[in-house]
Amino acid sequence: MKNFAKVVLCSAILVTIPVSMSATAGGQFKHQIEARQGYYKMIKFNFGVLGAMVKGKKEYNADTASTAANNIYTLSKLNNEMLWPKGSDNNQAKGTSAKPAIWENFPDVQEKSRNWKSAVKTLASEAGNGLAALRASFGPVGKSCKSCHDDYKAK
Repeated sequence: MKNFAKVVLCSAILVTIPVSMSATAGGQFKHQIEARQGYYKMIKFNFGVLGAMVKGKKEYNADTASTAANNIYTLSKLNNEMLWPKGSDNNQAKGTSAKPAIWENFPDVQEKSRNWKSAVKTLASEAGNGLAALRASFGPVGKSCKSCHDDYKAK
């Protein structure tokens, strides 16, 4: 009977190890995931302000457009590498849509990031120069966002 109890106890421990390890893997990156989601929410908010003007849902205002575009530009200059630790993907951590492919293809991610930053810099310099200038510089930013999301963000 004692041997049977030992076998049951050891089996129960072995079964829970993978579960607790996966919970720990996700939990250890909770703050990084929350911070990076906050970072992207700020970008999304400001991009939404600009998008409403581009689509005619909100009247164009040069000061507001310039402010929103410069907010995105400021965010683009932050070094956010600490927000992307290996293992903080949607296969290993809860509450994220970051695919593991990010870390498998990091040079591609870096190239897409450089393209986005370049487009954002142009947007920041043009957004306050009239609706036509905003529209012309808005599209490339959206396309650069999409190029990364298509490959590296789970739906």
